[in-house]
Amino acid sequence: MSTSTVKPIPDGMHTITPHLICKGAADAIAFYGKAFNAVEHMRLPGPGGTVMHAMLGIGDSTLMLAEEFENCGHSSPLTLKGSPVTLHLYVNDVDSAFAQAVEAGAKVIMPVTDMFWGDRYGQVEDPFGHRWSLATHTRDLSPEQIREAAAAAMPQ
Repeated sequence: MSTSTVKPIPDGMHTITPHLICKGAADAIAFYGKAFNAVEHMRLPGPGGTVMHAMLGIGDSTLMLAEEFENCGHSSPLTLKGSPVTLHLYVNDVDSAFAQAVEAGAKVIMPVTDMFWGDRYGQVEDPFGHRWSLATHTRDLSPEQIREAAAAAMPQ
């Protein structure tokens, strides 16, 4: 039996943490600071001034990221021509946060609007090919209310 006091999940971490591969990771760190108020917690330099690994804080969550190293199997969405993953970010004021992200250089994918599930919601794509959905929860709805609203919102 181990008597180690090392925590299996470090303080400040959650059980799942996004780890993004970015072509131009140092620029991505700067962008996430401007767009999402990210705070850099750590950066491990890589060859030629690249970023081998970095950890950022956004709200109460951690985001890891690294430079694209195709020879190691780390390709960015720009190289892959897209990503099937969207990062979801809850914020206190989605309209303000969305405008901040766009001002920082994010491309609008879906303008902010009130959604049938009770969130005010929109989507952007960052300059590194990662999609972000931003939302503020505005209404508490039951699963049945959400199903009914979804059915009404979907074309028949």
